Amino acid sequence: MTDIIVVANRGQYNHRIYRTFKYLGVEAKLVQNTITIEDIERDDPAGIVIGGGQYLDAAGNSGDIIKNFYKNIPILGICLGHQLIAELFGGEVKTADIGEYAESEIIVDDEDRILKGIGPRFRAWVSHKDEVSRLPEGFIKLAHSKTCRIEAMAHSSLPLFGVQFHPEVEHTPKGPEIFKNFLDICRLK
Repeated sequence: MTDIIVVANRGQYNHRIYRTFKYLGVEAKLVQNTITIEDIERDDPAGIVIGGGQYLDAAGNSGDIIKNFYKNIPILGICLGHQLIAELFGGEVKTADIGEYAESEIIVDDEDRILKGIGPRFRAWVSHKDEVSRLPEGFIKLAHSKTCRIEAMAHSSLPLFGVQFHPEVEHTPKGPEIFKNFLDICRLK
């Protein structure tokens, strides 16, 4: 059994997601987005992270992975993964008015479980030109920034979460807490 599977979508920080889980003492596996549903079932993960990348149309099997496992296994989408979750569940993704490629202040609207204990505001690294512009039905907005209306979201009843920013990099000092919260949701803490 693998505790957490991290699905890489050609993003520059996917390996850092994997390494953060390893630092937290969790058995993690970094896989390409071509992995099959059957291979994930064989690994029997307690949680899945859909990593970042540049384009939704280059997300490989990530959409199928989300659709097959979201009811039973907690899923966290980061950057592109966040956008993919929104699109799959009927939300909208569009090119942002202002692309973000720097440190930003994230304002917490609702802690839910994934942002629990992070604080009313925190600094995070953002690197994207597209963003979720409309929440899917059944999701709640958890955080925003000055230039992005939906920096984080969660499904109201399912273990499905998305963050636009990058909790896996050192420019997001409270990033490890977000991963610890996810592990708690996966019952691995």
